[in-house]
Amino acid sequence: MAKIIRMRIPAGQAKPAPPVGTQLGGAGLNIMGFCKDFNAKTQDYVDGTPIPVVITAYKDRTFEYYMKSPPVTYFLLKAAGLEKGANSPGHEVAGYLSLKHIYEIAKVKQADPHLKRHLSVQSWVSQIIASCKSVGIEVVPRPEDIPKKKK
Repeated sequence: MAKIIRMRIPAGQAKPAPPVGTQLGGAGLNIMGFCKDFNAKTQDYVDGTPIPVVITAYKDRTFEYYMKSPPVTYFLLKAAGLEKGANSPGHEVAGYLSLKHIYEIAKVKQADPHLKRHLSVQSWVSQIIASCKSVGIEVVPRPEDIPKKKK
């Protein structure tokens, strides 16, 4: 029976220290081999981008893994130029995004081979708009409708 390990590791920052070392060591896997391979595969990402990883550990101490695209909230916060979302979403607006931003995020998420569930881009857009509401980001129709920041 294989063991499934799910983690979110910052791109280019897999180290044998906790939490990666603890999770993989408990399954008896080659920690350094995983860290080197993961860091090599994520060298094209911006350092620190959270990458969801699913590792399948087998009894003979071998493993295989696949990486997913970063979470939607990561893309939303980066696109809106925010460090974190609103403290009370629905009552407070932390930032603004246009439908063009949402569409671009939807295209990235739809291209993720592990998320292909035959969802249309429109379905992804509506799911991402719902995520915007839960983070406190208001969606406007056009980029020029985004309010200018006060100095």
